[in-house]
Amino acid sequence: MKTYLVGGAVRDRLLGLPPGDNDHVVVGETVDSMLAAGFKQVGRDFPVFLHPQSSEEYALARTERKSGRGYHGFEVHADPSVTLENDLQRRDFTINAIAQDADGTIIDPFGGANDIQARVLRHVGPAFGEDPLRVLRAARFMARFASLGFVVAPETMQRMRAMAASGELGELVPERVWQELQRALTSLTPSAFLTTLRDCGALAQVLPEIDALYGVPQRAEYHPEIDTGIHQQLVSDMAARLAPGDTVIGFAALTHDLGKALTPKDVLPKHIAHEQRGLAPLRVMCERLKVPGEHRALAEIACREHLNVHRLLELRDETVHELIARCDGFRKPERIAQLALVCEADKRGRAGLSEVDYPQGRELIRLHAAAVSIRGSDVAGEGVEGPALGDAIRKARIAAIYQARKSL
Repeated sequence: MKTYLVGGAVRDRLLGLPPGDNDHVVVGETVDSMLAAGFKQVGRDFPVFLHPQSSEEYALARTERKSGRGYHGFEVHADPSVTLENDLQRRDFTINAIAQDADGTIIDPFGGANDIQARVLRHVGPAFGEDPLRVLRAARFMARFASLGFVVAPETMQRMRAMAASGELGELVPERVWQELQRALTSLTPSAFLTTLRDCGALAQVLPEIDALYGVPQRAEYHPEIDTGIHQQLVSDMAARLAPGDTVIGFAALTHDLGKALTPKDVLPKHIAHEQRGLAPLRVMCERLKVPGEHRALAEIACREHLNVHRLLELRDETVHELIARCDGFRKPERIAQLALVCEADKRGRAGLSEVDYPQGRELIRLHAAAVSIRGSDVAGEGVEGPALGDAIRKARIAAIYQARKSL
């Protein structure tokens, strides 16, 4: 059986990065011969199998032919006549079209190793333009590799612009857009995902609420970067730095300022009530992308409350308590630490302010800990129940916030 290690595992080893999952291509075999060898078939759209011992994925070498619009419109052909080069040719980028045989020999028919050295993301061939999802994959790979110095090849960017202009991006199902966005948010530089999509004209199609932020001015004394879109890029990268791999925090950071795109032009660069204005486009975006409930809940909290957290040191004890309660921080205490991180990313995601201290985040967590330490049993007395008990707990928690501030 001729098997080859392919794709990301080979690419990451050549980049000197820790390899992820191992994927293999099998040449010269059939479904029946794979099953006879003990492999378990798992692929529905094309023949993919799990190794009987390692459980790693092994796929029959295959080709694809465009048969309709969208990324579903493909006919897959897999039989013993398909060569390794045929299989590699259907892949998206040259850096992903590299194979390694059992002896460690690199098979690189499309120059992927050279592109790794040159730090260039380049499409393999004309078939790239047949799958609109590859525009998002290019942006997601840039989110991962821009910090290593990668750039998109000019001819690839030109092809991506043509794909965006064709309108086929509108046929991507929301789950696939969300999947690529989530992966970008776990990368070192989510901003590269946004800039790559914007450079090829795709951001307005897949994330119009984010695209609308570019060119919207902010007050320079608070935002030296001025442009709200640039601020959003800085915030997303800061969130990735503060909470690496956390897509709940990453999504809340991405969407916290959507309301600034709706500020009336006659009041710019001020953004009065942008927190409230941002909730409507956020909900539209969540519905369209079918965003999970946990992500949506924190995003709405961060959108609505981030200015209150920035002003935390000025708020009254009662107001701090109400802020915590609105965030459901007594029932779901983890949300307060999450909100603190999103707000810190907002504060430090500004030109020249990446290393500033953010005491409001620490103070919010500290005051929340004081308030949440109060239990019903601490204040329940004879005859105290129902609404009276709830009021007693509230007053005790406000008193705890006051004492915590006093002790500091």
